[in-house]
Amino acid sequence: MSARQPVLSGRGIVKNYGRVTAIDNADFDLYPGEILAVIGDNGAGKSSLIKTLSGAVVPDEGEIRLNGEQVHFTSPIEAREAGIETVYQNLALSPALSIADNMFLGREIRKEGFAGKYLRMLDRKAMERIAREKLSDLGLMTIQNIGQTVETLSGGQRQGVAVARAAAFGSKVIILDEPTAALGVKESRKVLELIQDVRSRGMPIVLISHNMPHVFEVADRIHVHRLGKRLCVIDPKLASMNDAVALMTGAKTPEKSMMAA
Repeated sequence: MSARQPVLSGRGIVKNYGRVTAIDNADFDLYPGEILAVIGDNGAGKSSLIKTLSGAVVPDEGEIRLNGEQVHFTSPIEAREAGIETVYQNLALSPALSIADNMFLGREIRKEGFAGKYLRMLDRKAMERIAREKLSDLGLMTIQNIGQTVETLSGGQRQGVAVARAAAFGSKVIILDEPTAALGVKESRKVLELIQDVRSRGMPIVLISHNMPHVFEVADRIHVHRLGKRLCVIDPKLASMNDAVALMTGAKTPEKSMMAA
């Protein structure tokens, strides 16, 4: 991995909230085509780190690079325009709107000509067609009616719509924040399969999760965050879940035998 250039990287990232240091000189690397899990105890600073990478938080110090070029995001919209899509734990879906409307929320397609330019009319047929294609690509066509409202969907289907939206528009990186936290066993399984399917299409994914079995099932590498910085990056094939938990809590120090290449 080290011989390749990261798709997304951070060096010496610092973020303070008054006297509280949320991120303390942290580093981060996401390589092409991998699923990188980010784990850490509550208060370790992993959420703050991810927010700096997705534009939700502006770091006080350090640099972030996307495909080798330094970037400065001041909002999630800027990160999204650069190709970084984030699916937050609350999904950021509008329950009263349709699946297609949620897929295109904030980037609606307008009709061509006078109707679109001056009357600002939406091209709903195009939006529904593209939304249906994207959901079909990811095997989510258990959803029969693309025009049904999101509030009528199950938790797993809602998560599927949010991931499909990220996969449809994320051109470089997808960040998933606790995608299975509120789901049952069956729906969690579907979301994990969806994550692996997105990765198989060449899209690198950052997965933030507390669910160790899920992390060890799908991750290629595991970034362990502790006390505001990256403690180490381990290989799930060389370390156990107990090792990961012990590293997170400080009960164990990193060993060379478990490090990712």
